[in-house]
Amino acid sequence: MDFVIIGGDAAGMSAASRARRQYPDLTITVLEQSYDVSYSACSMPYNIADPQTPMENLVVRTAAEFVDKHKIDLRTGHKVTAISKDKRQVSGRTADNEPFCTGYDKLLIATGAAPTLPDLPGKKLLMPLKQLEHGRQIKQAIKDRRAKKAAILGMGYIALEMCEALTILGIKVSIIKPSYRFLPWLPEDLAQIVKDELFRNGVDIHLGTAVKSIKAKKDKVYLHCSHMTLDADLALGATGVRPCSELARDAGLALSVSESISADSYLRTSDPNIFAAGDCADAFHVVTDKKVWIPLALRANRAGWAVADNLFAEKTRLQGVAGTAVFKVFDLAVARSGLTLYEARAAGFDPVENRITSLSRAKWQAGAAKIHVNMVGDKKTGRLLGAQMVGTDGVAHRINAVVVALHASMSVADFIQTDLAYAPPFGPTWDPLLTAAIQLEKKL
Repeated sequence: MDFVIIGGDAAGMSAASRARRQYPDLTITVLEQSYDVSYSACSMPYNIADPQTPMENLVVRTAAEFVDKHKIDLRTGHKVTAISKDKRQVSGRTADNEPFCTGYDKLLIATGAAPTLPDLPGKKLLMPLKQLEHGRQIKQAIKDRRAKKAAILGMGYIALEMCEALTILGIKVSIIKPSYRFLPWLPEDLAQIVKDELFRNGVDIHLGTAVKSIKAKKDKVYLHCSHMTLDADLALGATGVRPCSELARDAGLALSVSESISADSYLRTSDPNIFAAGDCADAFHVVTDKKVWIPLALRANRAGWAVADNLFAEKTRLQGVAGTAVFKVFDLAVARSGLTLYEARAAGFDPVENRITSLSRAKWQAGAAKIHVNMVGDKKTGRLLGAQMVGTDGVAHRINAVVVALHASMSVADFIQTDLAYAPPFGPTWDPLLTAAIQLEKKL
C-alpha cells in the first residue's frame, strides 16, 4: 500500500515514523515544500534570544535520518498543488519547477498553518515567525542590522515571547494592536498583571493603534500608525495564523471552523481515503463537544500517531482538545485551559467565574509567590468549564490538573475532592486550584 503524506513537520513526520514502526513493508512518501522537517517551532523565540546557538539545534530529526534510518521516501522541495480524489493522485512542482505526480492508496494532509499578516502597504517588510527559515531570517537580520529597536504587530503568545527574546538581546521593543483589549481571554485584572510585567521590562504597549502603512528608508523601518509613526530596525508580524486548507478545499473536501479541514475523531476527512492532522485540521472540544480550530503542538503529534494507527482500521479515537496553552512573559507564566466566561456563555452554558489570589508555596518557604487563578463553572450542572492562571511560580504544571478534570467532565464539587499532592516547597496545604474551586462552588 502507498501511504502519501503532504507536509513534513509535527503531524506528518509523526504519522510517517509511527506507520513505519507498525508496518515495515508499507511504502511511505512524504512531500515537503521546504527543506526543514521535524523541528521545534515553539522553541524559536528562545533560540533567537541566544546568538551563539544555531537555529539548526531545533531540528529534532533531519531529513537524511528519516530516509536512511527509517526508509521513508522524504522528498523536500516538493510543493503539492493539487489532489485528485478520483485518480488518487497528488501533483505539484519541485523547487526546480519540475512537475511531479504521485499516486496514493491512503493520503494524509498535514500542511499546517501559515502566518496571517495585515493587508496594508509595505506588509512585505513584516517578518513572520512560523517556520524554521523565518527564525533564521530574523536572527540574521538582528545581527546584520545591529538591531536596537523592534516593533511587533500583535500581542498573542508569539509576540509576547518575542518581547522577552529581543529584550534579552538589548533591543527596545514596541508592540502594537488595533483593538483596545490586551489578552482578551484573560479577565482584565489578570491581563493587567501581564501588562505590568511588560512595562517593568521596558516594553512599550500601543493598544488601539492601527498601522496604516510600513515603509523602509535606509536601514530603518517606519510604521505609520493612526496617530503616530514608529521607527525600528526590524518589524515582526505576529498577528495570528490560518490553516493551510486550500489543497483540501480545491479537492472538494469538507471544511470546518475557520476554514480548517473537517476531520472526525479518527482523523478521516469527508473522503475515506484521506486523513487530515495538525494545524490544518479541526478538532472536537472536550467541554462543548463542538468543532474548534485550535492549533496545538501536542495535538499535531498525537493526531499524526492516530492517523498511522487508523490506516487499515479504526483503532485510535482522539477525545479532542481543551484549548490548553501556557506561555512565558519574562518572569511570568500565563496559562489557560477550557472555556472563558464569555466562551462558555456563547456555548450555551450558564457560567459563573471566580478569581482568587493565593501563594504558590507555603508562605514561609523561599520562592513563595502570588498565584492568580480564575475558574469557570456551569451553574446548571456544577460542571468545571475552565481556568486561567497567572503567576511567577508553579503555574505551568498546575494547569494540567484542570485539563485532566475537563477531559473527565468533572464537576467543581468533585474537583474539590481530588487528592492533589502537598509539600510546603511546592504549595500550601490547600492548593490554589482547590481554593479557587471551593470559592467557585460557593457561587454556584
